[in-house]
Amino acid sequence: MYIEAVPNRNSPPAILLRESYRGEDGKVKKRTVANLSSLKPEVIEGLRVLLKGGHASDKPPDEQFKVERTLPHGHVAAALGLFGKLGMFPLLERKRSGERSLAAALIVSRLLDPGSKLALSRQLSRETATNTLGEELGLEEKVGEKDLYRAMAWLLERQDKIERRLAEKHLNDSDPVLYDLSSTYYEGSTCVLAQRGYSRDGKKGTRQINFGLLCSSEGCPVAVEVFPGNTGDPATVQAQVDKLRERFGMERILLVGDRGMLTGARIEALKECEGISWISALQNAGVRRLARSGAVQMELFDKRDLVEIRCEEDFPGERLVVCLNPALREERARKRAELLEATERKLRDISDACARTRNPYRGKGRIARRVEREAGKYKMLKHFKLSFSETGLDFERDESSIAEESALDGLYVVRAKDEGTGHMDEAQLVRTYKSLSGVESAFRSIKTETLHVRPVFHRQEDMVRAHIFVCMLAYHLQWHLTRALAPVLFEDEVPGGAPRSSPVAKARRSEAAEAKAADKQTTDGLCVHGFKMLLDELATLCRVTVRPDIKNADAFFKLAEPTRIQEKVFDLLGFKPPIAPCSQ
Repeated sequence: MYIEAVPNRNSPPAILLRESYRGEDGKVKKRTVANLSSLKPEVIEGLRVLLKGGHASDKPPDEQFKVERTLPHGHVAAALGLFGKLGMFPLLERKRSGERSLAAALIVSRLLDPGSKLALSRQLSRETATNTLGEELGLEEKVGEKDLYRAMAWLLERQDKIERRLAEKHLNDSDPVLYDLSSTYYEGSTCVLAQRGYSRDGKKGTRQINFGLLCSSEGCPVAVEVFPGNTGDPATVQAQVDKLRERFGMERILLVGDRGMLTGARIEALKECEGISWISALQNAGVRRLARSGAVQMELFDKRDLVEIRCEEDFPGERLVVCLNPALREERARKRAELLEATERKLRDISDACARTRNPYRGKGRIARRVEREAGKYKMLKHFKLSFSETGLDFERDESSIAEESALDGLYVVRAKDEGTGHMDEAQLVRTYKSLSGVESAFRSIKTETLHVRPVFHRQEDMVRAHIFVCMLAYHLQWHLTRALAPVLFEDEVPGGAPRSSPVAKARRSEAAEAKAADKQTTDGLCVHGFKMLLDELATLCRVTVRPDIKNADAFFKLAEPTRIQEKVFDLLGFKPPIAPCSQ
């Protein structure tokens, strides 16, 4: 090979890398391998020396290149690559802009390394970067906290449009739409959304912020809405119905919610809305009412574990599917027996304290308060007959109350509007109701496992809403990543797991998933990972910035050699990790 300068009329000469070879006719010919005209003169001269067998540098070979930087890259390439493949860049905004890049950084970083805005600003800045996310998004200038907050406000302004596009892609008329509500605790007292309410995190004494999640029937998140922490679950339903109808343009809606969400009163209100159907479950009082009416009898379950009944008097226009779970029945009976025994021990101790000779416990009010304090925590006092006096406590079990509750052990009743669910059999109704577990899985990821939405520190209402929206979009990306990478994750690749004789039966993993979990290996001998562990594994695929020891030479990029599991991940995703930064 050699370098040749070829005259180019009135333009500067073209600098070409040429190769000579002998043709079939025996004559020596030459062909162009590359055009080097864009390279700097110093680099061209160095290449000319190397091609002649010389040395471009007097230094030893291992010192002729300088490694300027090494940054974790594989996890960024996987997440950001799928972000682009899913069309999430135009989902945010169709044209490129700095705000769009910052919004993408907020979403992807929430999945890769959730933290504060200060931490993210340092991750994205060139001098303090801890991964290649900033380079990949073309964030060349220093990114400050205020820039990220402006990007959050920019993203929140587009929430309606973004959710509408997601709904167009994932929701169809008459398909089940899953809805549930959760909460996260709040540090501080300045945000109007933070109110005293029921803490699903078990953080007593803290203010709460509620947020409701709408998902497709497969569990893919589509929309999120934030509510004050003292808002009850049923009070949020009408806002979701209006959103589905008015913003998403759905004419026939099948809403799936749990029995705490779609209460009897809420369902009565939905009956007034045309084109709205629902699937939910009866609360305990409704199940007891059915049992007392004689509509539910244990003989119904001699050969089946679910049966559809009608009760037009109490539930007009509704389908009721009564289910019996034997495993749940046994577990509730066992747990009740333990709690009854624990309650009885406490009551016996209090009774003995009242009857002792030395310093006996006295006072009817004091005794009652002690009973509530020490024995009430087991929630079994409803099954005891208690008699208080100034000097003592008498008690005995209420066997009729225990028997009445025991008769309903393992029973639950799925309820659905007749109109809109007629195409489903009773088994499909139960399966659709149980698909709410997909929303529960989303809440687990958003709150604890990967995205860490809690606690919320933002003070302004808009920033709190934007923070929750960013977490929802990050989970949307995670949901697609998990599905694509299921073969190398502890995920069941068979939808619904192993076949079941009935949807009431306990869900079990498929044989392939059981084998994968037992061996901790895939069928091709790779280690199976959890989702976060896999991201950490991908992060070890680094991108290295190298500069030749030649005056004014440009740096170039090199990827570390990928491991087998890293190669498998990118094969599953359907693209290769970029070697050089490529601004989105």
